Amino acid sequence: MPGLLTLEQALEAVLARASVLPAAEVAVADATGRVLLEPAYARVDLPPFASSAMDGFAVRAGDTPGELEIAFRIATGRAAERSVPPGAAAGISTGGAVPAGADAVVPVEDASEEDGRVRIVDAIEPGRHVRPRGGDVREGEAVLEAGIVVRPRHVGSLGAAGIGAVTCARRPRVAVIATGSELRDADAKLAPGEIYESNRAMLAAAFVRAGADVEVLPVVEDDESAHRAAFERGLQADVLVSSGGVSMGTQDLVRRVESELGVEEVFWGVALKPGKPLSFGVRDETLVFGLPGNPVSALVGSLVFVSPALLALQGASDPGPPFLPGVSGRAMRRNAARDEFVRARRRIEDAVLLDPVTGQESHMIVRAASADALVHVPRGEGELAEGSPVRYLSLD
Repeated sequence: MPGLLTLEQALEAVLARASVLPAAEVAVADATGRVLLEPAYARVDLPPFASSAMDGFAVRAGDTPGELEIAFRIATGRAAERSVPPGAAAGISTGGAVPAGADAVVPVEDASEEDGRVRIVDAIEPGRHVRPRGGDVREGEAVLEAGIVVRPRHVGSLGAAGIGAVTCARRPRVAVIATGSELRDADAKLAPGEIYESNRAMLAAAFVRAGADVEVLPVVEDDESAHRAAFERGLQADVLVSSGGVSMGTQDLVRRVESELGVEEVFWGVALKPGKPLSFGVRDETLVFGLPGNPVSALVGSLVFVSPALLALQGASDPGPPFLPGVSGRAMRRNAARDEFVRARRRIEDAVLLDPVTGQESHMIVRAASADALVHVPRGEGELAEGSPVRYLSLD
């Protein structure tokens, strides 16, 4: 399609202009969803001492099998004050510090205790059921590398390694605008020609998920002065995202107003369905996205272009889009000129099968709610046969 960038070209243009935001120290407890700008290094060996993997008896492996005196017991959270002498054992709990002299732990179910002695029937090899010091990570080793988005599973790793704070880019500030005199809030009574506005809340939710702080601005009527005031305010953010007003209608004012406000247009339109009338520009360090007003088109644009830009601003090593592998559950016709995103539902068999839902028009946001995936159908001739490998974006 002449004059339109491909999906790949448009995404490359966006990410090339997403400069990483300034760094800040963030407490690990508050770091979920943030991107590390520097590696996080362990402050201690983990475990910090040789510890028992079982409830049982710390022994010298060479003394097994045999009947051993229980010389003492080790309380969890305390280091043993003496060594295990030859021919003896020490009672120990899971996580307890293995005392000097001992080199193995016999589980309690493999031993029988009576009158202060323990009988061990089978020989045990050195190191059995002992977690070595530093077996998980050594002091000074990287727990997480730069560019990783911190997830809940990472928080425990950081805390266990003695890391209380990490270096992250600050969260991007995003302003969200919806344009159109026909738009009304959900609690209003609709007059003829009016519709409920839903894009702002949907977009804000997507951007919060990508780590942004979002300001939702009031709906902007189709009036030049109203557009100018709203866009000037939105341009104070790191990212301005508008929905509506990017087609070629006489009331589509976004392009003219952005130009008057000094926004440098990078592209206007992408060879994409849904989402062709999508714009991108910059003013100074602010990224400016114009998404279509059709809700599904706006959703696709937010996931394919805006969310990756937000992660890139935070220094993510792989900002996305986060495509996942799957298999087409039904044949899907390809568009010769445009990449297409098809709403689908996942079902799990030997692989993730993706079945298109009925009603693929870009205004059908309620139908879209039944889908949990966006299947990428590359531009080309013919059709994507049933059973073909595909990639998709999760909508969960």
